[in-house]
Amino acid sequence: MGQGVPIAQGQLLPGRCRYRAAQPTAHRHPLPPGLCAAPGGERRRRTGHPWVPVAGAADALHPIDQKAIPMKPRAVLLFAGLTLALFAPARAFQNSPTGLSPAKLAAALASAPTGAVAEGLAEEIRKTFGREALARGANPRVEETTTAWAIEMPDGSAAPRVVSDDGRWVLPLKRVGETPVYAGVAWLEDGDAMRWRYQVGDRALAAGQLEVYRTHPDSREKAGVPKGTVRQMPRWQSQLFAGTARDWWVYVPAQYRREHPACVMVFQDGGGPRNYVPTVFDNLIAAGEMPVTVGVFINPGAFEGGRSNRSFEYDTLSDQYVRFLLEEILPEVEKTTPLRHDAASRAISGASSGGICAFTAAWERPGEFSKVLSWVGSFTNIASGKTVREGGHNYEAMIRKTPRKPIRVFLQDGENDLDNANGNWPLANLSLAKSLAFAGYDYKLVYGKGFHSGRHGQAILPDSLRWLWRGYKPD
Repeated sequence: MGQGVPIAQGQLLPGRCRYRAAQPTAHRHPLPPGLCAAPGGERRRRTGHPWVPVAGAADALHPIDQKAIPMKPRAVLLFAGLTLALFAPARAFQNSPTGLSPAKLAAALASAPTGAVAEGLAEEIRKTFGREALARGANPRVEETTTAWAIEMPDGSAAPRVVSDDGRWVLPLKRVGETPVYAGVAWLEDGDAMRWRYQVGDRALAAGQLEVYRTHPDSREKAGVPKGTVRQMPRWQSQLFAGTARDWWVYVPAQYRREHPACVMVFQDGGGPRNYVPTVFDNLIAAGEMPVTVGVFINPGAFEGGRSNRSFEYDTLSDQYVRFLLEEILPEVEKTTPLRHDAASRAISGASSGGICAFTAAWERPGEFSKVLSWVGSFTNIASGKTVREGGHNYEAMIRKTPRKPIRVFLQDGENDLDNANGNWPLANLSLAKSLAFAGYDYKLVYGKGFHSGRHGQAILPDSLRWLWRGYKPD
């Protein structure tokens, strides 16, 4: 727990001894063998400051996501758009170095500014959070696990506060001098997550979700580590998914030599991961903790006019997508960058529908892909089909009834993940892990408090890759 000022410290209400996640506990289940407790876990500790709750809230991915609206007939279309936001810039100013940082804001509030100094601080807060956003109640600004909230209340009717949805976590906001701006800073723990809202008296104002994680050292650029290159490829017109086109990128590590074909790892929804995975690859390859590996970052296809083909490509239980990779994409990569063809040298990754897509690729072609990394995987009934029972929820039973395949699987999910007409994501991932354990698979599940976002997965990416590539021996 970081040091802080009392006015900026999150506190539990009287009579409460411990923070629980804001999500109802209906889907809290026993953790299966192989599960690794997530950062923050159930750990709580005292310092010289009041309790800081393990909050738990991911940044809103999409307005639909916040309200947990039941899926309607057009749900698959809406859901496809929603999950694309997994790797989009967050609504909270997560880990952003620009403007007034949470730590600087905490120090400024602690000095109890008055007069012109307070006016200057209020103006800095307006610039940092945005004037219009501040008037509504701004989304929090986050650096690592330090989180700042601010709101402008011209009527001055009562002091606002930030409250978790279950009411167990409260952050009183401090007025900046005599200005109508109020702000506060909380020092949360790694892995904390919550649904929060601004509240004035009994009146609820703007609300959102938040989850916070510390940046892994191997997710930062390091001096002296050779840096690979990322090249955007020409927009791809698919034959297997006729009428679709997509953007994609290829990362080649600095250690790559054409005379030595490399391992390869494919990332679905690649437009996001291409921005942070290469740094992790650089560090782990340089340290000898994963083999020299080419990264292929590929977006889902879209038809002329913009209609996405994402859910069809990712959620359908068939071999069509893995054939697309093997017959179209990887041969195109190999025109300039020879790759290994053995399954031990190939991995595949994705989040949400991209997660089940990665699993399906390896399930359908275990002789081509042997390693799967899934974040908040949609092992649910999205692709329900005409029978309304054709979706990814079937894997739980299929794994138990099918002879074990040579696949290594890393799963990540959080207790506040989605629960809608397609299924319950936490339950689906826990059930899948139970089936993998029953069938004797080499698997690992990291289960935290997070929402339907890629934040937790990104925070643990270096260790996930170490686990996935451990003991690598090419076939």
